[in-house]
Amino acid sequence: MIISLDTSTPTCFIGVYDGQTWHEYSWEAGRELARNIFDYLNEALGHHQQTIKDVSGIIVLRGPGSFTGLRIGLTVMNTLADSQSIPIVGGMGDTWRAEGLGRLQDGHNDKLVMPEYGGVPNITTPRK
Repeated sequence: MIISLDTSTPTCFIGVYDGQTWHEYSWEAGRELARNIFDYLNEALGHHQQTIKDVSGIIVLRGPGSFTGLRIGLTVMNTLADSQSIPIVGGMGDTWRAEGLGRLQDGHNDKLVMPEYGGVPNITTPRK
């Protein structure tokens, strides 16, 4: 089972590849991405009677996109990949998932995927 994750916009996407077909699940993350990402991941895998232990590869969208969304999504997936010894690859552009699938099938493992924000992050100064 291979999973993909796109957290570049407020609408997040998890893809589950069963060896033949991609199944895509989405949700409006808002400010709850960090709190709910594993719930959505487990729910998506549960639709296929699978768990995180069944994941054999991870594909993530590196960007461009939301600073916070990419930072949270990539941190969670990098940590999951490292802790479970799952190969992880990152990609960009319209064909990121297809290219990532090909790279995983060819035995690639980026080990650590860094975000590409598409510009300098706009980090606001705290008001207090």
